[in-house]
Amino acid sequence: MTQQEKLELIIKTLDTKRGEDIQAIKIGDLTILADYFVIVNGNSNTHTRTLADEVEFQLSQKGIEPSRREADTGNTWIILDYADIIVHVFYKEARNFYQLERLWADGEQIDISDLIVKE
Repeated sequence: MTQQEKLELIIKTLDTKRGEDIQAIKIGDLTILADYFVIVNGNSNTHTRTLADEVEFQLSQKGIEPSRREADTGNTWIILDYADIIVHVFYKEARNFYQLERLWADGEQIDISDLIVKE
């Protein structure tokens, strides 16, 4: 699976599970952490956990496992580290607090509109 296919699968999975305000930021030129950040928020702690679990499940079906999964005890933030793509799943208030989009504003916002289902 190519990096682009993996990125698309992550975004489509988050959209299918009704993830809110999905953002993809290309950061590979700014850091060695990863090539992309995918940022999304859920509308409850349960929804946040469901989003992360579904991404992990869908990628594991393709034989791809995260090298690391981190979360706080209340599921207000969960990080799935796939080495080249890091998925940040937040509860809305936690996302507003951390403001990763602002911290990585020098990264390139990726247009994902063709991957998101319009309602």
